[in-house]
Amino acid sequence: MPRKRRSSKPRRQSSTQVTQEELPLLDLRAADLPEAPPPDRSRPADASVRSTRTIEFLLRALPDGWRDKMRDLLVLVRMDRPIGALLLLWPTWWALWLAADGFPPWKYLVVFTVGVFVMRAAGCAMNDFADRNLDPQVARTAGRPIAAGRVKPWEAVLTFVVLALIGFALVLAFTNRLTIYLSFAGAALAALYPFSKRYTHLPQVVLGAAFGWGIPMAFAAITNGLPPVCWLLFFGNVLFSTIYDTEYAMVDRDDDLRAGAKSTAILFGEADLPILGILMATLLFTLLLVGQRAQLEWPFLVGLAVALLLFAWQLWNMRWRQRDACFAAFRNNNWVGGAVWLGLVVALVMK
Repeated sequence: MPRKRRSSKPRRQSSTQVTQEELPLLDLRAADLPEAPPPDRSRPADASVRSTRTIEFLLRALPDGWRDKMRDLLVLVRMDRPIGALLLLWPTWWALWLAADGFPPWKYLVVFTVGVFVMRAAGCAMNDFADRNLDPQVARTAGRPIAAGRVKPWEAVLTFVVLALIGFALVLAFTNRLTIYLSFAGAALAALYPFSKRYTHLPQVVLGAAFGWGIPMAFAAITNGLPPVCWLLFFGNVLFSTIYDTEYAMVDRDDDLRAGAKSTAILFGEADLPILGILMATLLFTLLLVGQRAQLEWPFLVGLAVALLLFAWQLWNMRWRQRDACFAAFRNNNWVGGAVWLGLVVALVMK
């Protein structure tokens, strides 16, 4: 008896079902979005398990009455999610090595590395204050301390002020006058970014400027000047930040539509992946120009080639726009930044 051919129809239905239930809806009509599931307010959905365990281990040294508040403040400043600080750190290290034309002075390496973590923490505190009414409506952020009611808004503002003062003290004590002047603009950008999503679809660009302000500050500290390669690298970081933060925003696109927030993920709509591809190509070309002006050897090109392969993987992995895939692509940019830095370091050694 001849066998009956299996129909491929169920497989197509399964794929369609995944597209409708797991992926952001790309017609971008908030009224057509399905009702959101009840958010989990126990902790942020994107918290790193390893970092959370580290925090819990360190908190054992504190008295019992202090642990809960200190845990909430550490989560407020994203110490349970270090990926954001790493994405800020790599471009700052690009600038330090380029400005020094090799290994930077230890003083500046320590100051700017600590400053990255301090100012990123300050920016996160201000971001959660600005989003205190938005975060409870988004499943991924409903567990953040302010949204869940574990930290008061004034405590977040106070945390921002204290951390910003620590960052300014580092600049004041260890750098020159030009770097000090630039630090005021950096603090203003860090405070401005959280509010930009209310008025523009380009908060990711503002984030790139805020995150990248350490680049001109690094050049100012080491060279006491702002050469053209500094601004070329700064532009590259704006592209880099726009890429990874757009991928991050794609995770929350449907929730943001419900809440009325703005992002490049919403602005790009169905053209998100092609536009990301263009931004990635432009970033690599910009870094190629940086390498040309700095007269970097072939290892830098190898670093850019690795970054190209990583970007290609990100686009392929996001082709169905699944939430987990978009978040994985966002995290993968840590390897992009590291590959570019490693190629830069080896090229400067061979120079």
